[in-house]
Amino acid sequence: MDSFDGKLAVVTGGGTGMGRQLVIQLAAAGASVATCDVNPDTLAETATLAGGVRRADATISTHRCDVSDETQVEAFRDEVLAQHGTDHVHLLFNNAGIGGGGSFLTAPREEWDRTFGVTWGGVYHCSRAFLPLLVASPEGCIVNTSSVNGFWATLGPGVPHTAYSTAKFAVKGFTEALQEDLRINAPHVRAVLVMPGHIGTDIVLNSFRVHGGNTGMAARMAEAGIADEDQVAQMVETMGAAFRDNAPVSAAEAATMMLDAVREGRWRVLLGDDARALDEAVRADPETIYGADGLTPYGVRP
Repeated sequence: MDSFDGKLAVVTGGGTGMGRQLVIQLAAAGASVATCDVNPDTLAETATLAGGVRRADATISTHRCDVSDETQVEAFRDEVLAQHGTDHVHLLFNNAGIGGGGSFLTAPREEWDRTFGVTWGGVYHCSRAFLPLLVASPEGCIVNTSSVNGFWATLGPGVPHTAYSTAKFAVKGFTEALQEDLRINAPHVRAVLVMPGHIGTDIVLNSFRVHGGNTGMAARMAEAGIADEDQVAQMVETMGAAFRDNAPVSAAEAATMMLDAVREGRWRVLLGDDARALDEAVRADPETIYGADGLTPYGVRP
């Protein structure tokens, strides 16, 4: 798919980060876009930004949808078809995801299940809802965002990351499995696997808000004596802003890399030097990537 002009793209998690940048760049490239998020305010901001760069014949629609809920996803699909007056879509970007549920043993189960439900369940539900519409198009592409945590299941020595990593491993395996499935049953549709490293997004802040502040991170702060809710929220705000603003790759740069990969026909996309370094290190010595002497998030030993 060397051009997005005149195509219809569906983007989940379009309220901030890579999702927002995908919406903006697709609109600038001539595509119509339907995007969803749980936050209508940030969705409206995305629509305004995309509206300022969109081609005259491209349309932008926004939809409130919790992708972990299949009923809401099906309603989102029906809204897209009705509002865009179509019976097919050309592109699906399964981008929505949240963090949390670091420890399977000590994190609240609700946090674990919520993280897994959004980060893997959202990909599953949206693929069930929209993949038939990709098959109905003359050419289609499903782009699933996994992570370096889809092949490296921690944040470094001493930092468990089970719910998010399990979900991202599922996204990676599902997308790889689609390669042969689509080749046999829908050869005009391609699947693209995206594995970002540290990208400048609001995932830390969004995750804290989606979990209502009830996260393992907050619990650890309370154990450290920071029990005041306002103090915890302020520290998370500081950490989240630093994660976003100090990233080696911006959300806009990441979106550009993703769209370039679609245009060029590549299916396995590592975003960032850290992602490439981790991928190389894991493949070179998978037996020793965990534990006290395991890898750091930049693919090196501590």
